[in-house]
Amino acid sequence: MKKLLLMSLLAVVVPAWADAVDTLKSFVQDVKSGRAAFTQTVTSPDGAKKRTTQGSFAFSRPGRFRFEYDKPFEQLIVADGQKVWLYDPDLNQVTVRPMSQALGATPAALLAGGALEKDFQLKAMADRDGLQWAEAVPREKDSQFQSVRVGFRGGALAALEILDNFGQKSLLNFSQVQSNAAVPADDFRFTPPQGADVLEQ
Repeated sequence: MKKLLLMSLLAVVVPAWADAVDTLKSFVQDVKSGRAAFTQTVTSPDGAKKRTTQGSFAFSRPGRFRFEYDKPFEQLIVADGQKVWLYDPDLNQVTVRPMSQALGATPAALLAGGALEKDFQLKAMADRDGLQWAEAVPREKDSQFQSVRVGFRGGALAALEILDNFGQKSLLNFSQVQSNAAVPADDFRFTPPQGADVLEQ
């Protein structure tokens, strides 16, 4: 009787244990907007630490996001749903590309919305550093990166690990994460500053 009761409980509980792929799918489907602070560490292929940057991130599905780097060098990347703008204040230069060309199967597409299973092969990874990890490998053979791993803590976005085609690794650790937060529409609008060089690609 106890054995049957235990098996019945397991039958109820086990399906609720979502693996990392299920968590990623739920994040893409259920979290429509959000904001967070991040620290990004870029490591060279030989494992030597190259640089660390800090900033803030916000998104609103579909297709709108904002990466704002503030330390040690300022840079702004804004996607307004139609175009992706990259602004370098030091150079006073803006690079703009159509959304369809700039996103595709990119890490930003994972966060800001896109055709998840159409663009990526998904796989659950072993838990690491207290996080649940899912790996997304782009289906496009000419993608600029090999894979992106998304880390979750309790179902909330916690980290993003990107491995590019040169073996360089970028790890973004998120903090102060606010899921489904109201993000002002103006955060996803960009007007080139007066006098800036604008390069259309």
